[in-house]
Amino acid sequence: MPTVPKSVFRPIVFIKSCLVIVLAVLSLAVPVAGLANTALTDTAPKSETPTPQDSFGRDTPRSTMQNFVKALSDKDVELTSKYLDSDFLKKQKTPDTVIHDLKLALDKGGRLQPDLSISDKSEGDLADRLPSNLEKVGTIDVDNDKIDLLLIRKTDKDNVVYWQIYKDTLTKLPKNLTENRTTLADAFGLDFFGDSQLLGHKISDVVSLIILIAIGLSLLWGGLWVVWGVFAFLYPKVRGKPFGIPSKALLPLAVVILASMLPEMMVQMAVPVTLRSAVTRGIEVVAWLATAWLALRVIDAVFMRAEENSRKHRRLEQVSILNLFRKVAKAFMLILAIIIIFGNLGFDLTTGIAALGVGGLALAFGAQKTIENLIGSVMVVADRPVRVGDYCRFGTMEGTVIDIGIRSSRIRTLSRTIVTVPNGEFSAMQIENYDARDMFYFYHFLYLKRTANPDEIGRLINDLQLFLENHVYVNNEWTLVRLSELRQDAFVIEMRCYLNASDVTVFWKKQSELLIDVLNEVARYDVEHALPSQEIKIKKEDEFDELAT
Repeated sequence: MPTVPKSVFRPIVFIKSCLVIVLAVLSLAVPVAGLANTALTDTAPKSETPTPQDSFGRDTPRSTMQNFVKALSDKDVELTSKYLDSDFLKKQKTPDTVIHDLKLALDKGGRLQPDLSISDKSEGDLADRLPSNLEKVGTIDVDNDKIDLLLIRKTDKDNVVYWQIYKDTLTKLPKNLTENRTTLADAFGLDFFGDSQLLGHKISDVVSLIILIAIGLSLLWGGLWVVWGVFAFLYPKVRGKPFGIPSKALLPLAVVILASMLPEMMVQMAVPVTLRSAVTRGIEVVAWLATAWLALRVIDAVFMRAEENSRKHRRLEQVSILNLFRKVAKAFMLILAIIIIFGNLGFDLTTGIAALGVGGLALAFGAQKTIENLIGSVMVVADRPVRVGDYCRFGTMEGTVIDIGIRSSRIRTLSRTIVTVPNGEFSAMQIENYDARDMFYFYHFLYLKRTANPDEIGRLINDLQLFLENHVYVNNEWTLVRLSELRQDAFVIEMRCYLNASDVTVFWKKQSELLIDVLNEVARYDVEHALPSQEIKIKKEDEFDELAT
């Protein structure tokens, strides 16, 4: 009979003191580091004066291109000329013509690198296999020629470092470029706006770009719906199961595709370079937002399908773990998208990421028991020593598993109480799963009186062996009947075999019937069952007198 549990495990409370200690150490480390820095500052020689900055914002290749495009957008010829190679402009009689040709070439086929791809260091990118004073920031494809858009680093008399568009790029520009091209605004018939401006750009160009985005998104979304509908109709007929990609993923997928195609579409549709540069960063942000959106849809679809399979195969302990993993994956995807988006917007995230790392370390120390239980739950689900509904023995207790949660597992004992065990401890226990048995062990003894004839005992053992081997409940795994012990009051006959049964209740029923059949078989022989007995001898009074004389 299974033992009744005498105690239950108490749920483990989070160890908050660890978090307090870590935070206290960090708070003490800050003033200590400050004192150390002060001491070093007092003893070390004073730092040099800061490097002088360029007044036109040409300190780095990235800032040079950003300010150059802004000057082009403002149509400030004098300011724009500051970003062109001064040595080249000195030899030109009309700098206006150079600026006009450069803008026209950029409008026709200029492909500037994204801002984050351009170096933001004063020395530029030293690993780009170019001379150390040159930096490539894009290309110009015009009249079947491909021209590298290069910047050159210079230093003025005041040791101010600045960058300008290299003269080799300017000299390779085609001469006498004309504007006989159909712009996007002309294609949509928006030339009636004239030269009206909106945020420094022609209204006709802005409106036409919005129309292009709307048309492109509509066509892509509609095309994806058609493709998805065909697969959703044919896939179940071919594979015999529903199509796994949800329709909710089509819109973010269309946005991702459009965002990747839009920069080249704007070049082909002759969108001005100033407007293209203004929307490029927004396109990258939208592309990452759509990618995160699409990833969240895919994560939901994958984990929901996994949860359905777990319920279908009655692996209920996996559902809670999969639900947790889905939330963690979505949170990780959102954090990654936020970091990348803020990086595209020009924010320096080094300090923020370092703060997140310190906070995560403090949280890990404070919630180490929670993390231990979480890992334990993953181990229980991965190794599957038990499942929900299994009857098991763990430690000194036993019962039926009714739930395997994220933090703990619950077992109902034979006395109908519920024991809650943290998964960190549960995974480390020696667990005996009774429901995992493929057959049940039959192991019993017969006690026969010593008055029985030994030949009769031998015949009984041989016949019982054949009887068990041929019994309908006994399988052929292993059967043994033997004389195991000679006692002063009994012969001990040992019987071993295995019974096929679906669960313990079926086994108990078959065991009872088999024992009755064994007793009926033993009754056919000249033997008696031995019972515990005690012999007492009583002598008469005259016998005591004879012994006395």
